[in-house]
Amino acid sequence: MTTDTNVLSYWNNWRFLICAIFILSSIVLAAVLIWKYEGCKKSRRERRENQRETVGSLYEDEAWRTSLKVIHPAWLLAYRLIAFVVLLSLIVTNIVLDGVGILYFYTQWTFCLVTIYFGLGSSLSIYGCYKYRSRVGEDAADHVRDEERGTYVAPTLGENADTSNTYKSFTDEECPSRKGAGVYVYIFQVIYQMCGGAVVLTDVIFWLILYPFLTSKDYKLNFMMVSMHSFNVVFLLGETILNSLRFPLFRISYFVLWTGIFVIFQWIIHACKNMWWPYPFLDLSSSYAPLWYLGVGVAHIPCYGAYALIIRMKQLWFSRSFPGSFQVER
Repeated sequence: MTTDTNVLSYWNNWRFLICAIFILSSIVLAAVLIWKYEGCKKSRRERRENQRETVGSLYEDEAWRTSLKVIHPAWLLAYRLIAFVVLLSLIVTNIVLDGVGILYFYTQWTFCLVTIYFGLGSSLSIYGCYKYRSRVGEDAADHVRDEERGTYVAPTLGENADTSNTYKSFTDEECPSRKGAGVYVYIFQVIYQMCGGAVVLTDVIFWLILYPFLTSKDYKLNFMMVSMHSFNVVFLLGETILNSLRFPLFRISYFVLWTGIFVIFQWIIHACKNMWWPYPFLDLSSSYAPLWYLGVGVAHIPCYGAYALIIRMKQLWFSRSFPGSFQVER
């Protein structure tokens, strides 16, 4: 059997047909989930008018607010800026050393996505710090005006007991001052969830499959290779500890679309030009190709679920250890 990827016989067979059906079915299913839970413009407008929260609801301040009240949003901004600079430097260095050919790899796609996430997050945190400072300044000004007018009444002991609940009412979704997220924040949230699943998938495949059985036979680990398969997940885990973003499970659909687009991109490139596959299990000349595609596809579920579990454990830990400071919606 020919190994040329740009000849008709390579694609005109049962292996490619089965793989294509699997990929396209996954994309269609993901699109259906997105339509069902994200909803059309009319249904979103009705939910806003009725002030009804859904599984995909998001508020503007969730993009820059920290998981604990005692942590100033500026700390999250500083973390995002550092992560963005480090990740951008690594991906640029990798391109300079190894050329743009590294962008054929799913690992670099994911690394670039995480870098974009921290870039967007930095800009949102800058805006958030401005909003936070303005809000604190307004509260302080109101307090001073009340004292000058002689209308300020110190809370009693009983009222002090409800202080945390009073503060909470200004951060929960029932608070009328909280602004619903715009398109920019929703994109940020979607990228966050795509990154969560993708970094787990890339690291699991590399460290448990590619390196032990394939990569180690050809060349040894170097700094750039280790960095590409560690820095992104480390920075993203630190981000998860600090931020207040939700992680609704239905957005695994965007993660599936991300991988589906990568696979279709590889098919188009290889159909136009005979070249090597970035990952051996993508090669359609093998009779086991459908099983490889199915296995990697199914692996999306536990990889995404693992990151969702990390976030759930964080929520449980923070809510029990810092009940008066925890401010993440579930």
